[in-house]
Formats: sequence, structure tokens, C-alpha cells
Amino acid sequence: MMNILFLIAGVILLTIGGETLIRGALSASDRLGISPLLSGLVIVGFGTSSPELAVSVEAALNSNPDISIGNVVGSNISNVLLILGVCALITPMTVQPSALKRDGLVVLAATVIFMITIIGGLLSRVDAIILLVLLAAYLTWAYISEKNPESPQAEVYEAEAKEVDKKPASVFGTVAAIVGGLVLLIGGSNVLLKGAIGIAESYNVSEAVIGLTLVAVGTSLPELSISVLAAFRKHADVAIGNILGSNIFNLLGILGVSALITPLTVNPRILAFDQWVLLGISILILVFLFTGRRLNRWEGGVLLLGYIAYVVLSFTLFPG
Repeated sequence: MMNILFLIAGVILLTIGGETLIRGALSASDRLGISPLLSGLVIVGFGTSSPELAVSVEAALNSNPDISIGNVVGSNISNVLLILGVCALITPMTVQPSALKRDGLVVLAATVIFMITIIGGLLSRVDAIILLVLLAAYLTWAYISEKNPESPQAEVYEAEAKEVDKKPASVFGTVAAIVGGLVLLIGGSNVLLKGAIGIAESYNVSEAVIGLTLVAVGTSLPELSISVLAAFRKHADVAIGNILGSNIFNLLGILGVSALITPLTVNPRILAFDQWVLLGISILILVFLFTGRRLNRWEGGVLLLGYIAYVVLSFTLFPG
């Protein structure tokens, strides 16, 4: 019971910390005159992935590679199947393919690159540098190509920044939000990791399973809150753009930073099962974007059922 409470407390701290950090960072960007395009692209994209970063880095520092990698892979899977499924149930989603095709292609490319780097069962520091260089190249490319204010993708990035409200109004509030958000993220990652490892030991399941499911969903709550809010406001492009951006940051940035700290061994079940699920959902969302189809409620329900099936299989086929 204490481990479950630690897990829940960690999720709460990470969620509050992530959202507080985003609001503080966006308030600072407003004061510094940073463009809404750059704010949406970098601050919101990085901010919603900050819980994943905190947990994966903490896990890497504590020699828990299964949670470090499982958290990223599981978060990307839950972002598409769980969060996109929930958003489609709230309101049918129709997007501008021209606004999101590039990021959809980058998600697929990042997934394939990730699969190539872990073929040998190890994510090395050289691999980490490659991932981080690719992230820097993507951010540079995206910013330069979207500086045209009439660009459909630029409008999505700017809208992502506008989805976040209740930003601090004063300098003190801005600093307090940034510092407080970071403190909550660090504290939350420690508490969540303690609970996750304890649950794995108590129920005789692997840390990889816990990382891929419980930890992954917990760290994905900032993405869920922004995407659901956008869905209620019928901003489908923002909801999906937030998911795509988070998946890119997770694969290239978080795994890059974590493996740079210490090389990460890859659990055999990720090689045998989860990486293929990740590839499948990356192709799925790309097909959705390129066909320009409307994602109806029943299709959102199918995505949610797909996530439930994934979780059930995780605990039954590969529990140990």
C-alpha cells in the first residue's frame, strides 16, 4: 500500500510540477519577448515532457534502465492510443494535414532511428549524442521553416502556447513558478521511482512493465491535460500537434539525455514487443494525417481498446 501511495504522490507532484514549470516558462518568454512560435515549439514541447525527463534521468542515475527506457516508450504509446483516443471521444477530430505532416514524419523517423540504435540491446553515449544532435537539427529546421506567420504549422505551435492559461503576472511569480516546478519535478521523480520499484518487487513484475505502463501514464498527464483542453475547445490540430511534439522530445531528447548520463541496457521484451507497437502506432498516426481523415468517436474508442489490450498483454505475456 505504501508503494502505491508513493506512486500516486509522485504522479501528483510531477503533474503539478510540469504544469507549473510550463506556466512559469511561458510567462518568462512573454517578458523576454520570445515569439509565440518559439514558445509553443520549445517551451510547451519540452514542458509537457518534463515529467518523463525527470523520471528517466532519475532512473538512469539510480541504475534502473528498464524504467528509464520503458517510461519513454510507454509514454509515446499512451500518447497516441490513450490520449488521442480520449480526445476523439470528447469531439471528432479533423486536422489540417499540411500543418502536421512534417512532425508526423519526424515521429516515424525518430522511432525508426531509436529502433536502429537499440538493435544491439544497448543505448550508448554515442547513440545519445546522435539523438540529441538530431533533436537540435529538428528544432532548428522547424523554427526556420515556420517563421512565416502564415505557415499552418506555425499557427499550431503558437496555438499550443495560447492553450496554457493562468500564467504568473509578476516577476516574483514567474521565478517562483519555474523554481517551484523544478523542485516538484525532482521530488516527484524520486517519490514515483521509489513507489514504482517497490510495486515491481512486491508483485513480482519487471521494472520494464511498470515503466511502460504505470509510470508512463503518470508522466503523460501534462500531455493529457493540454490535449483534452484543446479537444474541448475543438482545437484538433493543437491536441494532435502536442502529442507529436511530445513524442519527438521523448525519443530524441529524453532518451538522449538519459543515455548520455549512463549507457542504458534495453530489456529484451522491449526489443521483442514494445518497439513494434511503437512503430505501429507511429505509422497509424501518420496514415491518419496524410489521408486527412476525420477521427470519429468510434475510432477513438478503438484506440482506447487498443491501449487496454496493450496493458493487458504487458502484464500477461511479459510480466517478469
